Amino acid sequence: MKGNNKVIRGWIFYDWANSVYNLVISSAIFPIFYSNITKAHYLEHNPDLNWTEGMPVLVDFFSLKIDADTLIAYVFSASFLTISLLSPILSGVADYSGSKKRFMQFFCYLGALACISLYWFDPNNMELGMLSIFFASIGFWSSFVFYNAYLPEIAEPDDHDRISARGYSMGYFGSMILLIICLAMIMGIDKSYTKYSFILVGIWWMGFAQITFRVLPSSKSKGVVDRKILFKGFGELKLVFKEFSKTVRLKKYLRSFFFFNTGVQTVMLMAVYFAKKAIVWPTDSADSGLIIAILLIQLLGAAGAYLMSFVSTKIGNLKTLRIVVVGWILICVYAYFIILPYQFYILACCVGVVMGGVQAMARSTYSKFLPETQDTASYFSFYDVTEKLGIVLGTLFYGLMYQLTGNIRMSVVSIAAFFVIGFVFLLLVPRVETGEVKGGYVDNE
Repeated sequence: MKGNNKVIRGWIFYDWANSVYNLVISSAIFPIFYSNITKAHYLEHNPDLNWTEGMPVLVDFFSLKIDADTLIAYVFSASFLTISLLSPILSGVADYSGSKKRFMQFFCYLGALACISLYWFDPNNMELGMLSIFFASIGFWSSFVFYNAYLPEIAEPDDHDRISARGYSMGYFGSMILLIICLAMIMGIDKSYTKYSFILVGIWWMGFAQITFRVLPSSKSKGVVDRKILFKGFGELKLVFKEFSKTVRLKKYLRSFFFFNTGVQTVMLMAVYFAKKAIVWPTDSADSGLIIAILLIQLLGAAGAYLMSFVSTKIGNLKTLRIVVVGWILICVYAYFIILPYQFYILACCVGVVMGGVQAMARSTYSKFLPETQDTASYFSFYDVTEKLGIVLGTLFYGLMYQLTGNIRMSVVSIAAFFVIGFVFLLLVPRVETGEVKGGYVDNE
């Protein structure tokens, strides 16, 4: 099955399908919509408040008054914590029962329908709105663990960098197309049509995912699927964990990945919320300025993914990742000082290049370092749990820093610490596996 071009193209297309969530819901239209609608609601109910740009916007959440940006950071944290608990269990079940594709489909539909439900987002009922965000996040990220697990099954290790980069690039281009469609609808018709963007995201995600589901192979069950499947899934996960614990390179790589990816995902999730508060925008141009910056990130993200894939063929995956992580450290430091829109555009260009590079490289490097195994979903659940626990830590850290200091810039610059720690651990990753369980790939650095 490895090397089948039809299967590989179908696998890549899922990035095209689901990346619209990452752009429209996580990064672009929904954050702007959320910031604007919560601010308008707050000022409407506090007409005598002497509010200025950058001050907290408080919302009611289960009778508590909490800053809107802090609330959404905490909701993201809760969703990633839930994913971290569910992912290993479901991955073990998927590997045992051969139902990897079914789990991927379930979470795809859960996330897409949750995006559609954002059409009814109402600041008067923040609990239901946050529930939609919660399930959209769970659907997107949980489907990804099963999607990523297919990479070592469908392609040889030498092709992982190239195919992973193609996937991320397809995601950047596909999501940018839908973003432009949504912007044309919002700006060309009426801003009240913003909510229809969330419906389009769900339809796009579910619709194009059918191309992937039609060609991805179904795995074979390892035994009888019955009411004890959950316990058998635990048993499968336990066996994989024992094998995983015998590796050295994979464990050291995951330790580094935990820290540098914590920084990456936190920056990506909170960038728009940061820019709304920290940048001095000309009157009524903040939203359009943010959209321009996001489009720059998408365009350069695709280029960055291919660039880092090319660089890795010359100097190896580990050296390439080290260069990219240093780039992220410099970006965090620069973000502390920026004030004007043009400075934010420069930041967006830099983020685009390193974002595409680090995501594609991180995924393909992990898949290359895996030992020969059929339990790819269980192995990728460790990757997924590492990623999601890091996001829990990062978003909580971001929210707490803002609450404690009242300075959104401190929240961003403090994220650099995660990149520094990740870089140090990345230096300790050996280029060959030195544990009892040997992987077949040797990094060419």
